[in-house]
Amino acid sequence: MSLDAILADIAACRACAGELPHTPRPVTWVSSQTRLLICGQAPGRRVHESGVPFTDPSGERLRAWMGIDRATFYDRPEIGVAAMAFCFPGTNPKGGDYPPPPRCAALWRPQLLAALPNVELTLLVGGYAQAWALGDRAKANMTETVRAWRDYLPRYLPMPHPSWRNTAWLKRNPWFEDEVTPFLRHRVSDILGG
Repeated sequence: MSLDAILADIAACRACAGELPHTPRPVTWVSSQTRLLICGQAPGRRVHESGVPFTDPSGERLRAWMGIDRATFYDRPEIGVAAMAFCFPGTNPKGGDYPPPPRCAALWRPQLLAALPNVELTLLVGGYAQAWALGDRAKANMTETVRAWRDYLPRYLPMPHPSWRNTAWLKRNPWFEDEVTPFLRHRVSDILGG
């Protein structure tokens, strides 16, 4: 299938309609020119409302880690976003969003990734993306997987989620911003042509 056909099918997907507390609104942001793919957990409420990925404070932090501004993030076709689940899974009353339903990845990820042959680097943002992409190569937890980031290059770069909820994690693990973000900025610059 062509990428356009897959994206049309994803946009029309209602596989989780009976399980979500709202009408499904799949959000993807990829093109045939995508070279850097960002794979997070699932859209949040603001992304569900806007239909545009990372239109929230976590997007600001992610772009800072990448060393690019908002216009570059959204205007460059080399950058794509395809989370583990394409629809907002809803908010857990105990705090945070529900995890991505596994059904979405099973339905769509293999064919979507096959239609993106130019991807050079995938940012695995959070434990769900890391577990899916790395399988038994993932470490015991997200921290150890991110700490071993060099082991997954050049194809993958595991990262924590840029949510404000991970601010304490970033303070406990300053090596991430000291070691990983400079590498990420360099790779983003290379991918975007310097």
